[in-house]
Amino acid sequence: MGVASPLVVTSTANVSWLHPEVPYPTDAAGRAKAASACADAGAAVFHMHAEDSWTESIEAVRAASDLVVQCGMSSLPIPERMEVYEQGADMISIIASHHDEAFVGVETNVLHGRDELEQYAALCREHSVKPEWEIWHSGSIWNLRYLIDKGLLDPPYVTTLFFGWPGGTWSPPSLEEYLHRRRQLPEGSVATVSVMGSEQVPLLAAAIGQGDHVRVGTEDNPYGRDGSVAPTEKLVEEIADLARAMGRRLATPDEAREMLGIAGRK
Repeated sequence: MGVASPLVVTSTANVSWLHPEVPYPTDAAGRAKAASACADAGAAVFHMHAEDSWTESIEAVRAASDLVVQCGMSSLPIPERMEVYEQGADMISIIASHHDEAFVGVETNVLHGRDELEQYAALCREHSVKPEWEIWHSGSIWNLRYLIDKGLLDPPYVTTLFFGWPGGTWSPPSLEEYLHRRRQLPEGSVATVSVMGSEQVPLLAAAIGQGDHVRVGTEDNPYGRDGSVAPTEKLVEEIADLARAMGRRLATPDEAREMLGIAGRK
């Protein structure tokens, strides 16, 4: 068995959808401070929600750290995210299927047809922004293959597999579901695992052991190993410690860029 690639840790210092009372950065300066702290803790990617200030936040995060800048809020339509492309973010998150989530005080139910996915793919090529495809179930993988077969995507195909997130795109946060979905991914895929809830650590440990990558932060699950609320950098630190204990070293931001197909972007 070959040596696993370095572990790419994605940090998500955003609102906790199930626990919205948990503090998180809400402006460009706060996001930059969080990114710097996450970089020190071992993260390579900073996934942020900055629909209020994409330009300012991208600039601030880049000034504060060398983390890969990944812009989220995949529920929004393309016109509300064009600033991400215009500012040349490293990555943009795109849900590969219907978006149906059920959180505290928030119901998100948005259709993302294949015509929209084709538009996203074209924009990513035009602006040299790497798409990160959110994979919520097997149908998401069908759509991903559809885009690949049409010649609209370039490898590596960067994916995030979501488990335990409430709503109509929920799937069980179990080892069986993870391995089942992982086997279906197209050749040339890079997989990151996101788990919402108390089942997070065992499944992330499985991902680390399988050679995949992980995503942690207040958006995913704001509780540390001791059961208390923790800032995203602390959650990154905990998963970094687990990875080291398992013999998997952490990827630097530059190594992450190479593995994710965005080498050379700063």
